[in-house]
Amino acid sequence: MRVSLPWHVVGVVVLVVGAAVVAVVGVVVVVLLLLLFCCSCCFVVVVVVVVVVVVVVVVVVVVVVVVVVVVVVVVVKVVVVVSVVAVVVVDDDDDFVLAALLIVIKWW
Repeated sequence: MRVSLPWHVVGVVVLVVGAAVVAVVGVVVVVLLLLLFCCSCCFVVVVVVVVVVVVVVVVVVVVVVVVVVVVVVVVVKVVVVVSVVAVVVVDDDDDFVLAALLIVIKWW
């Protein structure tokens, strides 16, 4: 059996994984640069600060992406519902009205 995910779920997963990969690569690059150019005493402090900053940036990016995706999904659903309701109001065919309402109920 094949399982398909909605496009917005796939998009969020891809963005979260991408942000995590960028964060890990950034931390590795900073640590390597610090090993080359920094003294050992300030190394630990700088690494901790870099890790905290990277984690905060990743969390903020993920939250913003999730909020944008949710807003887009809600707007699309509202547009579809308003369109179907407008068609139902204009059309007098009972079968078409019932079919349109069933589509809206199932999709919402």
